[in-house]
Amino acid sequence: MESEVGPGPVSYLPGTGTGRSVPEAEPELVERWRSGGGELVELLSRVRERCGGIAAFRLGPTPTVLVTDPQAVQHVLARHPEQYVKRSHRARVLVGDGVLAATGAAWKRQRRLLQSQFTGTGMRRYEQRITEAARTTADRWNEYARTRQTFDVGQEMRRFALDAIWRSLTGHPLDTGTERELAAVAAVAAALPTLPADATDAQDAVAADLARIDAVARHAIEAARGGVAGPDGPGLLRVLTDAATEHPEYTDRLIRDELVTLLVAGHETTATTLTWLYLLLDQHPAAREQTLAAGGEGTVQRRQAIQALVHETLRLYPSAWILPRHATEDDTLAGHAVEAGTDILVCPYLTHRDPELWPDPEHFDPRRFLTPDGRPAHPGAYYPFGIGPRACLGLQFALRESTVLLEHLLPVHIPAFSSTPARAAYGITVRPDGPTPATLTAGRRQP
Repeated sequence: MESEVGPGPVSYLPGTGTGRSVPEAEPELVERWRSGGGELVELLSRVRERCGGIAAFRLGPTPTVLVTDPQAVQHVLARHPEQYVKRSHRARVLVGDGVLAATGAAWKRQRRLLQSQFTGTGMRRYEQRITEAARTTADRWNEYARTRQTFDVGQEMRRFALDAIWRSLTGHPLDTGTERELAAVAAVAAALPTLPADATDAQDAVAADLARIDAVARHAIEAARGGVAGPDGPGLLRVLTDAATEHPEYTDRLIRDELVTLLVAGHETTATTLTWLYLLLDQHPAAREQTLAAGGEGTVQRRQAIQALVHETLRLYPSAWILPRHATEDDTLAGHAVEAGTDILVCPYLTHRDPELWPDPEHFDPRRFLTPDGRPAHPGAYYPFGIGPRACLGLQFALRESTVLLEHLLPVHIPAFSSTPARAAYGITVRPDGPTPATLTAGRRQP
């Protein structure tokens, strides 16, 4: 497929101001992609290979600029977020006006309320809840190992991550009924790329699943407002219901939207990362041994090695593989002129696989994150959760729950997959496109 992108003419978008024009991929490149019916990431990869880290192409009447160059990434996401804004979020049908999709003053208010819950200090409130969710998963895996039962690793990762965020939101462990109903969250998230463009038609297409989600949210909100605390005390949902007493904009609908946003952001991305991690370890078993050889159980060295596993997985499969923005005014982006009205696609997936930034980028090597010169120093070269003011709020939560779970599972069990997905699916996240059935073999415990 790469041979299709050979030397040829390059056109240029007319620019304004003092910057040079953005190189534009030839229309034939887009037409070949359209006729082949491939994933968008395939087109973006060809555009970057052809034109570099700031490149333009046209899918319609207005230009789109692909941004993978670290300097330009930082410019768009961190230095000038007021000029490169989010517009309608494709997940709005699911998360409504939650902080993920909110914009402007509403986003600032919502972000400010939640920010303190996910700082280092705020995370201490959820440490025990995450640990209990990890222990529950470890108990299940011990039973799977004892009975030689085949189970789906991806489903197990979703179950763990959903339990961890549900305990943090409500103070209650995830029960079977709630788990069954909240499967609708993953179902809607998976359907998003194929939903109709019209908002009403999209709502109608997933109405039954949304109704299930709304029922669970309504019950949880009523319990939090009624002071019904779980065994670990009140959860983050209480922060939202308490906010309604001082801020009238926190209606039941907005609280529902924030609850669902936190469920999506707090479990879908983590579950996907952990599933990829186990698939990668299946292909690179030495990485597991290297991790467990780094210090003993509970040591700083072991934790750092486990976090390197997570970071290298996120490099290859970032939580948000593409970050759409819209230029609200003319600007000069890393020396290139960008006109107001241009759509911008910032793509962590391609930045993280750029051979000029990451030697041998397709190779899974957690040691990149353990050696001083193992990764690029520029903040725009590694951003699996975004950077700048709209970076994911749950970064620390996701890293903590992934690390805690792996501390419990990695030394004890090795999944033996009976089959693995042949490809990735590019939706809100980059997820394995298929089941991940496995049985467990005993891992070698390290001292």
